[in-house]
Amino acid sequence: MARDSIHSMISFPTLPALLEQFGRPAVRKRLTLLQIAIVLIAGSAHAASIAWPFLFGTGIGLGQGLPVWWLQLLALALLVRQLDECRSSPRAAWLGGLFATAMQCGASWWLFISMHDYGGLAAPLTLLAIVLLAAALGLYYAAASALFVALAPQQRALRALVFAALWLLAELARVKFFTGFPWGEGGYAHVDGWARPLAAWIGVHGLTFLAAFVAAWLALSWRARRTRWLSMGVAALLSLAVAWLPVHSGVNMDASVPPPGLLSVALLQGNIAQEEKFQGGTGVATALAWYGAQLRDAKATLVVAPETALPLLPQQLPEGYLQALQARFANGEQAALIGLPMGSHEAGYTNSVIGLKPAAAGGPASGPNTAVYSYSKHHLVPFGEFIPWGFRWFTQLMKIPLGDFNRGAVGQASFDWQGQRLAPNICYEDLFGEELGARFVNAALAPTIFVNVSNIGWFGNTVAIDQHLQISRMRALEFGRPMIRATNTGATVIIDDRGEVTHSLPRYTRGVLAGEVQGRSGITPYAWWVARYGLWPWWALGLAVAGLALLTRRRR
Repeated sequence: MARDSIHSMISFPTLPALLEQFGRPAVRKRLTLLQIAIVLIAGSAHAASIAWPFLFGTGIGLGQGLPVWWLQLLALALLVRQLDECRSSPRAAWLGGLFATAMQCGASWWLFISMHDYGGLAAPLTLLAIVLLAAALGLYYAAASALFVALAPQQRALRALVFAALWLLAELARVKFFTGFPWGEGGYAHVDGWARPLAAWIGVHGLTFLAAFVAAWLALSWRARRTRWLSMGVAALLSLAVAWLPVHSGVNMDASVPPPGLLSVALLQGNIAQEEKFQGGTGVATALAWYGAQLRDAKATLVVAPETALPLLPQQLPEGYLQALQARFANGEQAALIGLPMGSHEAGYTNSVIGLKPAAAGGPASGPNTAVYSYSKHHLVPFGEFIPWGFRWFTQLMKIPLGDFNRGAVGQASFDWQGQRLAPNICYEDLFGEELGARFVNAALAPTIFVNVSNIGWFGNTVAIDQHLQISRMRALEFGRPMIRATNTGATVIIDDRGEVTHSLPRYTRGVLAGEVQGRSGITPYAWWVARYGLWPWWALGLAVAGLALLTRRRR
């Protein structure tokens, strides 16, 4: 029975089946191995489009992963092509789920390094865990694909619109449910390219929606042989027009607000080996010595040390260590932001950043003449900073130092320094633009510079570094704010308010990145509406289009 059921879903490709991929689609009664291969390859290409690591046409590594917007469109168009040939919602769910599983595996395969190399989990179990996570996240896209086949009308533009709306809902579900893990969203491939000017208006989720519509339109237009090139030309012209309008509208930012001045910064990259980072006799001693020396000797107006740069609680630091840092910044015109854990066994622990500056600059005094600011991470990493209910058994299989941290509040105050309002975020918190947007409710208190401190050394010298960089660039584009990033192993960079990297350190090196950053005021359209409504406008759009498709389907 089970064998017959599986055989009814899958068949081996024939020559006519191969030819049909390039001609008019036939109504398929079951999936072929060719279809499965196409969606798996397309899903992998979609993941690679966020940070493509090779020079096209060669096997030569670029040394960094770059976004490739057209590859993202092509990958999604291939999926739509397969779904358009499908007349069965269950089979469409399989296609969408397989695409998304490959997409998520390709976007986060580097989890293998943290779980296996550092966590000691057996390789087969690690691979199984990564695939199961990807498959679980793929259920959102499986549902979207099934609904597309069930609900979408035959008219080409409306059909593409329904696909884009359902794909958007799947992405939003991945952002919101079960703490959220939207790593690898398609919109990040458009941080460079024709659609990037729209980021300040519609954000990454809007770019995802637009890309899904364009990809679906192209895939559906290819089926219409007589008008395919006309349709593609129209799509290209409309895309360029949509991207051109925000640039020339003159209302991207509030130009009446003068920008703050330049701020000189020193961003510290300790390159402490991850396997030694929390070892008392090696990594801890190295970190305390190196970061202590750099904080003491820095000449910049602002010095930033990365996430858990000091890998001990304040009460565990050597006697006088923190007091010496406070005294260092007690006078003069310098300040520091330093990543370290905070708290106690009784009160609970937080992943935090503290800010040191002269008390004369304002703020509560702590120690002689030194103001201490603190920011606590809000969006914690599942399995790393908190253990989801029912999964403690899984974390006990690994040797990584895991714990349950307390969450900080959304929209915490900025660190005021030299006329700038510096807004820290820790690790992958910059993945959640709607949470950063909570700081823009009051324009007078809105950040002028984002500060990301990270340690993704857990994931090795991999494309994870490049993916995270594209995420930070997107936040800079959305909010019209520069982002400075201080990390343990990379990417330590300065990103301007246009999302361009202006200064960078080589990854996996120990050094200090010195540069100047121009803070910005004013509010982008995206910052204005996401601060007030969060993601609800996108939920409303997706549900409205899906609901209308359902109503028209019933009438048909």
